[in-house]
Amino acid sequence: MTNTEIDPAEYECAHVRCAETVDIVTAREVPLGGPRAMLVRRTLPQRKRSLIGPWCFVDHFGPDEVSRTGGMRVPRHPHTGLATVTLLFDGQIDHLDSGGFANTVRPGEVNLMIAGAGVSHSEFSTASTSTLHGVQLWYALPEELRHGQEGSQHHVSEVARLDGAQVRVHLGSLAGLTSPIDTRVPATAAEITIEPGHGFDLDLDPADEHGLLVDSGTPTIVVGDHRQSVAPTELAHLPEGRASVRLEAGEEPVRAVLVGGRPFGEEIVMWWNFVGRTHEEIVDFREAWQSEIAAGPGTVGRFGPFPAGEPDPLPAPPLPRARIKPRRQ
Repeated sequence: MTNTEIDPAEYECAHVRCAETVDIVTAREVPLGGPRAMLVRRTLPQRKRSLIGPWCFVDHFGPDEVSRTGGMRVPRHPHTGLATVTLLFDGQIDHLDSGGFANTVRPGEVNLMIAGAGVSHSEFSTASTSTLHGVQLWYALPEELRHGQEGSQHHVSEVARLDGAQVRVHLGSLAGLTSPIDTRVPATAAEITIEPGHGFDLDLDPADEHGLLVDSGTPTIVVGDHRQSVAPTELAHLPEGRASVRLEAGEEPVRAVLVGGRPFGEEIVMWWNFVGRTHEEIVDFREAWQSEIAAGPGTVGRFGPFPAGEPDPLPAPPLPRARIKPRRQ
């Protein structure tokens, strides 16, 4: 997925609703790839919160009728310094990247693509998809890993079945399960479902901070004596230091995505689909991408070769007139 936003001032339209122990980040709608494209709900990044652990980008889409929206149609585009994670509730997406990895993502599965120093990929909902619904997430790579080799992985995720709840562990360790996906950094991602009127205690790594993105239902997060409800499309932030949290459903079933990881501790510069450390790096990434797509699909450069016969790649938007400011936790 591509980041369609280029003006940092646009992050003002989202805000944080603060509670005693839980911050609630609200979403804003962003067209994916243009004004008539499928809309996504974006909770990260924004001015008041840029990261949760290493997670720097959270898009939540659907359920969308593909016949009306056109589905996901994102031609080849570049990434640096980050990893992309695709999770689906409904529909299917075809993934193709410059590392030679191609597959179809389905509900209950996870696709992880680590960009390292540079990769390019495309994402298209399949012809058989009538409804598209899911999330795509990015996490930033630390300095010692961001210049590394690209790589993609796919996994059919295991499910921990609890009393009235399920935890599908896509990345990391949670609820007694550990995903075999190599994230290269501590990073957790899981889909949680809770039946109406049920609740459960979830053990957490206290060294991590966490975010709970609600897809449906209105769960209550219980931390000590504090109870905080979270509405659909909202993202609840829980800082590090918590060894457990209780999640409860009300009269409706709940579906949510939990992400977590160590507080990142580094400033990043994030623009379009690039994560770097300085404005000058972003300028260089953009110039490299524009040169490679001008040279043709077989070109081997920072963002790798791509098969001929694919849709035209996305050109990078113009750079902002001002220097791109760094972001941190």
